[in-house]
Amino acid sequence: MSHNRKDKRSARERLQEQRAKDEARQKRKRTYIAAGIIVVVLGAVGGIGALIASQSDDDEADARGPVVDPKGATGEKRVAIPAGAANAPATLTVFEDFRCPGCAGFENGFRKTITELREAGQLRIEYHLVRLIDGNLGGSGSLRAANAAACAQDAGKFSAYHDLLYQNQPREQDDAFADRGYLIELAGKVSGLDTPAFRACVNKGTHDSWVQKVDKAFEKSGHGATPTVLLNGENVYGDQDDPLTPEKLKKEVAEAAKKKGR
Repeated sequence: MSHNRKDKRSARERLQEQRAKDEARQKRKRTYIAAGIIVVVLGAVGGIGALIASQSDDDEADARGPVVDPKGATGEKRVAIPAGAANAPATLTVFEDFRCPGCAGFENGFRKTITELREAGQLRIEYHLVRLIDGNLGGSGSLRAANAAACAQDAGKFSAYHDLLYQNQPREQDDAFADRGYLIELAGKVSGLDTPAFRACVNKGTHDSWVQKVDKAFEKSGHGATPTVLLNGENVYGDQDDPLTPEKLKKEVAEAAKKKGR
């Protein structure tokens, strides 16, 4: 009798142990399944994130495109468009933005003097076309106007088109230069510029990536405003107490020429 109770008790104990093992097994199974789901979800999220990041990088790369320097671009990293004799005794370096009212003020105020000095072989100008206003106010007029000016450089018509853009500059808040059709329309006022090649260059944004390169170089230059005007490396336009005038520019260029025996 005692033996039978022991057998029954052992059977019950074995049954309880088996149930405990089964429950533990089921618990582990549920844990593995949950963990697997988490891994799959995290993997999917990571994969999607990587895909999005990759797509974003691809889109950015596509937006930049290959850098195509305009013909004759000069200086370190070819970020300047030159005008005037390479051996001129004085070099005027101009950082400017086609949407910048102050730049238009400088260009329209000094155009006659700069043209005279350039044509006389006394002054070389190196233009750095940046897009400061696009960043400050939004839009793409600075970029597209700079690209169009670079397209004009390819056609050998940079100076005339550059001056025309400043003569027709819209209000700072008006992003009219973002309209490629308008930029092409203005080109019609420069003899020989409005050609199929120029139109394609403007419409495709051939030099957009070059403009971005110029703008990044400007950001690293230490100059934070447009226009910034340097004469032989010295800032000559930012001093409000002793402002640059056309006559003063002529005098300083003449002094530079004298130092070089010209």
